[in-house]
Amino acid sequence: TITITITITMNHSHSAAIMTAAAGAASTRTDTASYDHYDPKENYNPMPHKLSEGENATPLEVIGSTATDKLVIVMVGLPATGKTHIAKRICRFLSFFHDIPSQIFNVGDYRRQLCGAQLPADFYHPDNEDAMAARQMACDAALQDMMEYLQQDGVRVAALDATNSTKRRRQHILQTLRAAGIGCKKMFVESICDSQELLEENIKKVKLSTPDYRDMDPEQAMLDFKERRSNYMSVYEPVDETDGPHLKIINSKQFIVNNIRGYLPLKVVHFVMNLHTLPRTFYLTRHGQSEYNVLGKIGGDSGLSPNGIKYAKRLAQFAKDHIAKARQEDIDDKEVVVVQRDETTGEIRKGERPCRLWTSTMRRTKETAQFIDHHMLNHEWDNGDNLEWVQFRPMARRNLDELYAGVCDGMTYKEIEKVFPDEFQRRQDDKLAYRYPRGESYMDVTLRLEPLAQELERTREPVLVVAHQGILRIVYAYFMGLDRKEAPYVAIPLNNVIQLTPHAYGCHEKRFCLMHKDEMENDGQDEPVTSMPERKTSQEYSPNDPIMNAPSC
Repeated sequence: TITITITITMNHSHSAAIMTAAAGAASTRTDTASYDHYDPKENYNPMPHKLSEGENATPLEVIGSTATDKLVIVMVGLPATGKTHIAKRICRFLSFFHDIPSQIFNVGDYRRQLCGAQLPADFYHPDNEDAMAARQMACDAALQDMMEYLQQDGVRVAALDATNSTKRRRQHILQTLRAAGIGCKKMFVESICDSQELLEENIKKVKLSTPDYRDMDPEQAMLDFKERRSNYMSVYEPVDETDGPHLKIINSKQFIVNNIRGYLPLKVVHFVMNLHTLPRTFYLTRHGQSEYNVLGKIGGDSGLSPNGIKYAKRLAQFAKDHIAKARQEDIDDKEVVVVQRDETTGEIRKGERPCRLWTSTMRRTKETAQFIDHHMLNHEWDNGDNLEWVQFRPMARRNLDELYAGVCDGMTYKEIEKVFPDEFQRRQDDKLAYRYPRGESYMDVTLRLEPLAQELERTREPVLVVAHQGILRIVYAYFMGLDRKEAPYVAIPLNNVIQLTPHAYGCHEKRFCLMHKDEMENDGQDEPVTSMPERKTSQEYSPNDPIMNAPSC
């Protein structure tokens, strides 16, 4: 007992001494204003930090607050290696999912403005001194505009899109940036394509549709472009360690990363390693009509209505007859069914390509996909592997779950307006950033869809995505080049399949209506009129979007 008492007394004395010393030190501090105003007798409570987006704070990851360094990405590579496609996808990803202002400066565009569009192949010969001077002038003009852009407040990323095929040109770019005194990170991204099949595909699908070859005979354009590429190849010097930080992409399969550091540059590296330039197609569809749709309620985890079951059966047939059939697109975007012959019976049958199926974890999307066939398919991959593939193997992804309405889940819009009039009005005023009480906003959904977007960029097989209206709006807006503010108003009707085919200049869209609205009751998803402004859905992407409108060199 004596020992315990002594210990307590000593600790008490020690604590008192510490408090006395701290009080003395605090009495001498004059550098913190809050101490001067603090009075324990008053109810002092400074104003909390608020984001500019309003009362419902937006996740920092989707308003560009994470990345701080400015970054210059210098593309390198011979023509038809996918440089422009890669640069556009990088800038699109950063601007849409992270709100990082990004812009592409395409030297080919400046060259067309200075010298015209359709120039002969000998214009690109290294011995053509006049042409070399004009091309250098175009490069300097693009560099000047890029430097003026980087000096603006708030901008983060600039991409210089050109062949930049010699060490001399690349050193000139670095020296110009250093002389301008622009503090930024710099990295080269070199795209190498030595696959003849992939080159032919890139030339037909992309290069022959550029302004340089528009309205030209396809065979003549092909010969001219190959000669142009040969001129570049005669002086081409691959990127190496002497160029500094760089990422080398070889046939979209092999990646070499050299001395790249920092959050934003490594973010770019991770994203690029999910990219490829091969043609691919996504199919987006909402679930069939649910029981909550019939009642006009939002959210929930209800099953399908009889009309929803009918749509699910039609979707399964569509998946079999359209999505799974092997196709190849010619230069005029005409679909050609690939025909195969059975080696034993000689029977001619249509080919079948391996396909993926993604749903949310919610009951109504799983029921919508329940009739899709999942047979085994033997397929030879581009790396030579021959594997058994489960056709349309269902994969339930939680980040495809519908936007959660919190306390409003299970209510109709009229009920929300009556019970929570202030919340209803906030949603009307700012549908993108509005967050339901204890629920989510479209900005929250954007954040959790970033990994899925990278998966879609990486996937080479056709993907059927069975999800929800709020989710598909974000996915659609991202690939179609729409501004995030437009995403909450995109029309994603029930009973329709949206086919998206990304390409270097944007994304082709085609819609299939599998069940007309007059075949069913009201879909229950009619939102308040003021939150659904009219917009034209026929155009492929926003006409003022500098990323999607940047031409190829």
